Amino acid sequence: MDENISTLKGIGLTMYEAQAYVTLTSLIQGSADEVSKNSGIPRSKIYDVLKKLNEKDFIEVEDGRPLTYIAKSPVEVLSREKENITSQIDDTITRLTNIYENGMSQVQAPIWRIYGVEKIINQEVEIIKRAKNTVNMRIGFLFEGEGEALIDAFKKRRSLKVNILASPTCHINNEEINIIKMFKDAGINIQKADIPFVKVMISDSKEMMHTYTKFSEDKRNVIPETAIGIWDKYEDVARNYDERFMNQLEKIRNKKINKKRK
Repeated sequence: MDENISTLKGIGLTMYEAQAYVTLTSLIQGSADEVSKNSGIPRSKIYDVLKKLNEKDFIEVEDGRPLTYIAKSPVEVLSREKENITSQIDDTITRLTNIYENGMSQVQAPIWRIYGVEKIINQEVEIIKRAKNTVNMRIGFLFEGEGEALIDAFKKRRSLKVNILASPTCHINNEEINIIKMFKDAGINIQKADIPFVKVMISDSKEMMHTYTKFSEDKRNVIPETAIGIWDKYEDVARNYDERFMNQLEKIRNKKINKKRK
């Protein structure tokens, strides 16, 4: 199938309507017979097809004998349709997200296991997108591409208050990565801390995710295929971890202040 016709069908035109519009964009204008001949649409169908295209504001009709059908600019037509579709998708996202989050609150045991690095990173990004006020993280290691994905997600949510406690470095594919520098260079609040080989993300004291993985024998590189995330929406548990996180953060800050005073 022609790629243009496939796209037009994707935004709601029928096969014949798409064929007729594509044909008219090359003819610019023409009679029903001309459109029928050049598009291969049966003459018995062409008038109804052109009438529908006019109703959908893809073409104009000029009076005369015979009627002349004129293609509207693809930039005008498709830009309008693109805006409509984007608006519809945004509205659907809002409605379905509300349904999804309401459903989540009704789940009896809101704990899920997530396997695989890509799925874990995607879930972390989704948690950041849903967060209303705060995201706190303890980072003992990073997967390949994870740091960049987290930074990109945080940059899109500048209104969030973000606190990160992290090990100074980790290894990805035998290359040492400076975790602190990576996030600081992106303008994200991060503090050096003694963090074991585990990762925790806590959002709004309401949901959290632990991430675990096995490491190579030299304890340097993660073994990606062993990665597992535990996504937990028990608010009492998340709040408890968040309080412990903030206590640790406060101790680190106080230690720095005392060092400066000395």
